Amino acid sequence: MMTAFIVDDEPLARDELRYLLLRTREVEVLGESSSMFDALEQIKGLKPDLVFLDIELSEDSGLEVAAQIREMEHVPAIIFATAYDEFALQAFELNAVDYVLKPFDEERLRQTLDKIKAIRTIGGIAAPAAAGIRPASEQQLGKLAVTSEDKIVLVDKGSIVYIATAEGKTLVKTMEAEYKVSDTLTAVEKKLHAHDLVRVHRSYLVSLNHIAEIEPWFNSTYNLLMKDGSKVPVSRTYVKDLKQLIGF
Repeated sequence: MMTAFIVDDEPLARDELRYLLLRTREVEVLGESSSMFDALEQIKGLKPDLVFLDIELSEDSGLEVAAQIREMEHVPAIIFATAYDEFALQAFELNAVDYVLKPFDEERLRQTLDKIKAIRTIGGIAAPAAAGIRPASEQQLGKLAVTSEDKIVLVDKGSIVYIATAEGKTLVKTMEAEYKVSDTLTAVEKKLHAHDLVRVHRSYLVSLNHIAEIEPWFNSTYNLLMKDGSKVPVSRTYVKDLKQLIGF
């Protein structure tokens, strides 16, 4: 049986989440709070395994709560439970295990609990519940968190074909799907820190591993024909760097 603490400034949301967690028969809810300082004090004393945390509290930030929880001696697994999907990348930077959107769905919460149990039994971290969980970061996992409809999807960086700016959004294209995210291309580039994803145009990052052919174009520019069939332009500014990287 895992133990949990709920931080949310909406009483009805706390009640709903507590009810759904109890229905799983896998979680005991130790307490709840609506404010940052009270929550931090209780979490420090109760040492729950899980903290379900809203992003927007009435006078505080759930992101700040998460940052301070990470400094505790006992670090519980953090699950953001919120109505706001635009903070997903910041949440995973804070080592959040999951990001669940309101209104809460019982099956979605069960998926979260299954994920937590898997984390606790993989990679030598099968510690007892009271020992807490130190989840791997997005960077350690080799994942990029993106929002897709009402879900936060962890995309395997190795599957990314290219990332581009299109119609005011950033498009992440993988071999299997594509996702639109609110972050700028530069912001996503900083989060990736991946040597095999390189900028070839002011609007494009490409994976060197997914280039199939290089097609000469006009004025010393090129097009990259990717393994998924898409075509990516290389601007003159980045031709020299690309040539040095792949030797053509």
